[in-house]
Amino acid sequence: MIQEATKPQVFSDTEGHAEKNYLNAGHTLASWLLTKDHKRIAVMYLISVSIFFLVGSIAAMMIRLELTSPRGTLMSSETYNKTFTAHGVVMIFLFLIVAIPGVFGNFLIPLMIGARDLAFPRLNLASLYAFWIGGIMATIALLSGGVDTGWTFYTPMSSMYSNGNVTLTLVGAFIIGFSSIFTGVNFIATIHKMRAPGMTWWRMPLYVWSHYSTSVIILLGTPVVAITLLLVVVERVLHIGIFSPELGGDPVLFQHMFWFYSHPAVYIMILPAMGVISEVMSCFSRNKVFGYQMVAMSSMGIAALGFVVWGHHMFIASQSMYQGIVFSLLSFLVAIPSAIKVFNWTLTMYKGSVWLASPMVYALGFIGLFTLGGLTGLYLACVGTDVHLTATYFVVAHFHYVMVGGTLLAFLAALHFWWPKMFGRMYPEAIAKWNAVVVFIGFNVTFLPQFVVGYMGMPRRYHFYYFAPEFQIYHVMSTLGSSVLAFGLIMPAFYLTKSLISGPKAPANPWGAKGLEWEACTSPPDKHNFHGIPVVVGDVYDYNAEEEELRLKGLAPQMVTKDDKVKFI
Repeated sequence: MIQEATKPQVFSDTEGHAEKNYLNAGHTLASWLLTKDHKRIAVMYLISVSIFFLVGSIAAMMIRLELTSPRGTLMSSETYNKTFTAHGVVMIFLFLIVAIPGVFGNFLIPLMIGARDLAFPRLNLASLYAFWIGGIMATIALLSGGVDTGWTFYTPMSSMYSNGNVTLTLVGAFIIGFSSIFTGVNFIATIHKMRAPGMTWWRMPLYVWSHYSTSVIILLGTPVVAITLLLVVVERVLHIGIFSPELGGDPVLFQHMFWFYSHPAVYIMILPAMGVISEVMSCFSRNKVFGYQMVAMSSMGIAALGFVVWGHHMFIASQSMYQGIVFSLLSFLVAIPSAIKVFNWTLTMYKGSVWLASPMVYALGFIGLFTLGGLTGLYLACVGTDVHLTATYFVVAHFHYVMVGGTLLAFLAALHFWWPKMFGRMYPEAIAKWNAVVVFIGFNVTFLPQFVVGYMGMPRRYHFYYFAPEFQIYHVMSTLGSSVLAFGLIMPAFYLTKSLISGPKAPANPWGAKGLEWEACTSPPDKHNFHGIPVVVGDVYDYNAEEEELRLKGLAPQMVTKDDKVKFI
């Protein structure tokens, strides 16, 4: 049973708000563009991914409007192909993969482990510039002629027949891949070598574990897709046969190489989101994450299994029946560590003191959407049902439930959870909480009908469906839901921006949370993060121990203003 918790007395308390901090350490444009401060780089990532998300969302709305009529309303077939490609490329390469690691990974990992910065600050800035360069190149390509291959760039369409700006888009994606590699190298080196005294592996927040797992995937997988995309460019420009049968190549080879990365890329997007949910669940349940070590190891398990399931994208692509059976069984195995996480988050709330603040509402929405998306993935992991469902709207709905419903809601949960820490300002909590409900409703109204229409046979990437006009009602429902969803996604831009101007000052620890970023840093943090080297002597997520200690001392929780589990040297 979910109970209303005792809320920390925080919103009127400005203790811990820093007047001198990383935000006002320099006011010139150069102080931002040439900064090596991980926190400033994170803020620039936040602005960048927000702009790209807006671009991708506009393309999504054009798609939904087009599909309200069986014969289309706005676009030609060629324009529609370019629009859904733009939506996929921008959302996947420029938002979903980058958003949480780029923004919250950069900002939080040094703070969470007690470091002053990432291991390679210049490399961190280089990763941001690589992301900008790749993103601008891709955006120019999509806006000046566009690309009609879909975000998967399947050959020989992309290498032989497409007349769009395929080469420029692929080069942009290639450069963005290097941005991810730079970030992954930085995170792994930082986590290995720069943890504060006492911050053992089993005292690390699960958010850090999730980024460690993600970084391993990035380092092992991204080079494969980078060379794959480069080979497509070579074939397209120099006509050297690699993937196209017309030139003596093998198009299935492209699919193997592409999905070897692109399925693990799903976990690059979702594992950081899972780390966010672990932090939010623990804080707003006032309970240690149930089965902490199992949750940490499940992240590593997902990272490992993610590399052996790519074949389930190719059940109908000339893959042998026996290969299909093996990949099907391996795909089912991924459900185990994913289920461990959902099970343990649920038990974290059990006997906890649940506070339904806005980050928690987003986190609960994440669990609902991710669970539904994960369960529908079992149908796609099964060879028999996948043959029927391949390339239908069922796949579209499943993908969006896991990737958008999962990653996007976790991104919003993280944004609301760490916003006071990042910018030192509080936002209107009631509006934020109800907005989370609006996003959840809008998302389900948008994508639930797509499961139905996909099962009925509506192909993905078609904008004419006059052959089956009975599909129209589902598309209209989906478009109405997307309007609600759009409203819910626009609202945070207004109230969060307004909070920067007139929001109340945030104290150091507005949620009463555990962790070095809350207990040992001001809001916003100092330029150098800490005023000394923190020494960690307590357990991670030590909510239960604190309550027991307070009970023995006869103190009320709100009387605690400084944690005695963190000391400085």
